[in-house]
Amino acid sequence: MKSKHSNERKQWWMYPLTMLYRLWQLFVAVPVILLLSIITALTVTIGCTLGNGHFWGYWPARLWAWTVVRVLLLPVKVEGREHLERSQSYVFVANHQGAFDIFLIYGFLHRNFKWMMKHQLRRMPLIGTACAAAHHIFVDKRGASKVKETYDQARETLREGMSLAVFPEGARTFTGHMGHFRRGAFMLADELQLPVVPMTINGSFNVMPRMRDMHFVTWHPLRLTIHKPIPPIAQGKENVLHAEEQSYQTIMNALVPEYQGFVENPDQ
Repeated sequence: MKSKHSNERKQWWMYPLTMLYRLWQLFVAVPVILLLSIITALTVTIGCTLGNGHFWGYWPARLWAWTVVRVLLLPVKVEGREHLERSQSYVFVANHQGAFDIFLIYGFLHRNFKWMMKHQLRRMPLIGTACAAAHHIFVDKRGASKVKETYDQARETLREGMSLAVFPEGARTFTGHMGHFRRGAFMLADELQLPVVPMTINGSFNVMPRMRDMHFVTWHPLRLTIHKPIPPIAQGKENVLHAEEQSYQTIMNALVPEYQGFVENPDQ
């Protein structure tokens, strides 16, 4: 009984804090984020059109993502940056817990990279135009020619010395657990003999799961764990399977116990 009463008291004290946090979001965070999103999208689009696409396609967006997380007062912990070499290109692969995965990786990985993203995002007002101008890669599976075009673009980006960030699940989780990995990113890494870097995201599902898009953010710490790169062991199917399996298990093992274990994602 004592434990039950203690939990009730805790919930009572949390209620006014939750209300204050929602007021902060409504009157401070949301206006700042909306204004900054518009400015960032325009800056990226104009900058990439007139100047260096690698610079303008990354730095304004990195500042935008960092600010979104900070204005929402979300604590962030990053582990493992020391595993990365400055001049090396990588294929970064991460679990896809929620919308805040984007902000966490963009704002706190501290590496210039291009995203592989769903082609539907190209239709988003301002954001889609900015992503296209920045030469992020839209994954389009509407026919063999579209798939080939997607991978040709990704291949060219990696050959230019840029890194790539991919969510191999292809869709956000409904449960916090991981679904299947798709093989495309690992095949690209194999073709160009690049290391694959697994990254584990914790907390994003608690902040805003996909079932609560466009709702109030829930305060919760975010953690990005950058694991040791997985170098190629050969070239071909064996290397692809090795990188995929090692990445999956590494990411899974670093999830909090609540979200460990495979759960089928019907959206994959």
